[in-house]
Amino acid sequence: MRTLLRCWLSCAVLSLAAFGLVHAQTLSPPTRPGLWWKTEPFKRDLGLTADQSARIDRIWEANRLELRQEWELLTKLEEKLSNLIQKDADEATLSRQIDRVETARANANKTRSLMLVQMMKILTPDQRVRFKAIHDRWLAERRSTEPPRPEE
Repeated sequence: MRTLLRCWLSCAVLSLAAFGLVHAQTLSPPTRPGLWWKTEPFKRDLGLTADQSARIDRIWEANRLELRQEWELLTKLEEKLSNLIQKDADEATLSRQIDRVETARANANKTRSLMLVQMMKILTPDQRVRFKAIHDRWLAERRSTEPPRPEE
């Protein structure tokens, strides 16, 4: 049962992230990309109520600053790693910096994933089913328009 719950939550988090990108194309200013719960097409397709949208927005606002700080730290650490690589730093130094980068990435992804799980809990079971159907359609469209990957 626990494994099933983890699987469901993982799918929900990934779906929310991808779905935000889908609806970002239909945004009208001043709504920013990624604020999917504020877009009219999303609200309509999912049957999202004003209360649900407001609750999701509060979750976003509660996490926004921490997310920004974590992503800024990750960017700085990645830049430092790139500089070390360009300067032909020794393997031990690179290894330590890679550990810092990956720890920062994990922390940022964890914060983001937990936020998305909180957002998903706002949806009703029926909305989750509709959300999955919309997401599956988006994935199918995306796969059909992606150029083939070069062979490795």
